Amino acid sequence: MVRQAVFIDRDGTLGGTDRVVLPGKFELYPKVKDSIQSLRAAGMLICSFTNQPGIARGEATMGEFESELSAFGFDKIYLCAHEHGAGCQCRKPSAGMLLKAAEDNNLDLAKCYVIGDRWTDMVAANEAGCKKALVMTGAGAKELEKYNNHEYFGKWKDAYPDFIATDLNEAVTWILGGGEVR
Repeated sequence: MVRQAVFIDRDGTLGGTDRVVLPGKFELYPKVKDSIQSLRAAGMLICSFTNQPGIARGEATMGEFESELSAFGFDKIYLCAHEHGAGCQCRKPSAGMLLKAAEDNNLDLAKCYVIGDRWTDMVAANEAGCKKALVMTGAGAKELEKYNNHEYFGKWKDAYPDFIATDLNEAVTWILGGGEVR
């Protein structure tokens, strides 16, 4: 299968914790930059895919997040700066950021992947038709436990990951190995 793009969540997936860490204080998990370079070497478009309501609250600027994500190696940055409940179409679990990226970059989302640590990432990916990898870093282990305890219903239940990875590096290895649904 042709792999076109990978969309990667920020907090809890690239580094940090299960809470937002503002730019300047955010630290990547080990070998994440190497994994991003591996995706680039495979010819894939590397996109951020992150909710950052701290921008709406004045805690950081869009430019600060864009500079940080660009320095991490992202080609394109898709970021929702709205507060939860703002009613926008871009905030995950909406597929808005993925749909915008597909339009901007002429992508077939069925040939794209999402890596994240929250079920909101999985729901957005599922609605857009992307393949999905849930990482066990950040909130990932707690999110999977919620799913396994039947706390998710409807579209949330239908968004089970195609791959469960220890971390982003393992998710990237899965994608580069063909990323087939198991």
